Parts: sequence; C-alpha cells; structure tokens
Amino acid sequence: MRHLFTSEGEQALEAVMRLSPLLAFDFDGTLAPIVARPDEVHVPSAVSQGLAQLARGLPVAVITGRSVADVRPRLGFQPRYVIGNHGGEDPEVGPPSTASQALDALRHRIALHGELLIDAGVEVEDKQYSLALHYRLAPNVGAALTCIEELLQGIDPALKRFGGKCVVNIVGPGLPDKGDALASLVRRTRSGAAVFIGDDVNDEAVFMRAEPHWLTVRIGRDDPLSRAMFFLDSDTELVSVLHRMLALRGDGVAAARGGVHVR
Repeated sequence: MRHLFTSEGEQALEAVMRLSPLLAFDFDGTLAPIVARPDEVHVPSAVSQGLAQLARGLPVAVITGRSVADVRPRLGFQPRYVIGNHGGEDPEVGPPSTASQALDALRHRIALHGELLIDAGVEVEDKQYSLALHYRLAPNVGAALTCIEELLQGIDPALKRFGGKCVVNIVGPGLPDKGDALASLVRRTRSGAAVFIGDDVNDEAVFMRAEPHWLTVRIGRDDPLSRAMFFLDSDTELVSVLHRMLALRGDGVAAARGGVHVR
C-alpha cells in the first residue's frame, strides 16, 4: 500500500472524483476513533461537517458493523444510506427472515455462560443479525479469548465468524458482506465509481471486490497483506481527505478553511 497523500494517491483521488463516485465509509476507527466503551463514541464535528457538505452533491453511505439504529444518532449528519451489521442490514432491502433466528442457539449458550463471560471481561453486543463479543476491557486478554473460544466451540458452521479490533463477530447466514453492500449501492445510485475508507478485517471484503477505477483506503498500515489501494496513518487524517474531496468538487472555500496539507 502507498500513502494516499503522495503524488500517486493524489492522482487516484482526482481521477475517481471526476467520476462522481459514491462515497462510503466504515464507522468505528474511520469516521470515529476507537474508544474503550463503544456506546460513548461519536463522529468529530470536523468530520461530520465535511461529510454533510459532500452529501449535498454526492451519494454518501456509512457501512458499519453496528446496527443502523445504533449508528445513525452518532453521525452528526444525514447520509443517504446507512448499512449496518457488516453489510447485512439494509433498511431499503431487508435481511432474510431467518438471519436472526439462526443466532438463537448461540444466544441461549451466551445466557448459560453469562457469569463466565462477565468474569472474563467479555461484553456481548446483540445487533439482531450479528453478535459481537468485545474484550477490549478484559483484565486478561488471553483468558477472555479462551472464554470466547469455549463459548463458540461447536456452533452452527453456517454462522460466519471473523475477528476485529478486540472483538469477535458472529454473523447470521445468508447475509451480504460489506463488499456486497457497496456493490449494490453503486448499482442503485448509478454512480460512476466508488470511494471506500475503512480500517478493519471486515473492510477487506470491499478492498478485495473493488473495481480498478474505484478508490479504497485503509486507516493504518498494520496489515501488510491488506488489499486496499492506499492507506492513511490514522483516522485523524480523514479530515484532510474530506477537504481535498471538497476542493476537487469545487468547494475551495471549505477546503481552504480546513488547511489541507499534502505530503
């Protein structure tokens, strides 16, 4: 991967913006910083203001692991689309009716192991179509992961499981992933291309599916095997990206106020 704020990255950004793209973003670790308690997170005002300006002229989407109901009030602006549950929850389409029911056996097992999970510092987040087992606050990460592994041993193989930043996710069967969700939105909006910025394992579904004329960016360079085209060092650089997008769209006043710095 190369840093987005290089001559090559600038050229790629300019090219994709000429195609009037769909602009899509992950939430945690991308639009909002990772925090110890997920229920306390919010989008910084500079980010939400930049997105609100961009949304006046381009379709903007948030594609997140959170539920739609959870993430909407945290954004500080109104994107055209909010897709939740790692791509599986699209309010305009609706998931398969069995997606939530398939998790019921695991929910029952979690209820039986409730005290063990609490003692290990594992927090369970039920998002209807997926479950998240958070261990960021666990006093002993190894013990928390062992507890999670014991809980998940022998679960229905139809359930999709993948990791993340101090979390293990389990998703109901038959649901689209983030790559599926973004491709669907590009078709729905008849956009000429797409820009996607994300930071975690489940964002690789987009990076791997991206068309050559799209632009994909990963927050952080911690995964040398990532399929993203470019990277940013941290989510704090996102403001500069948004201002650069605004400048390329012709909103020079907004970009100048943001003080864009290109490497």
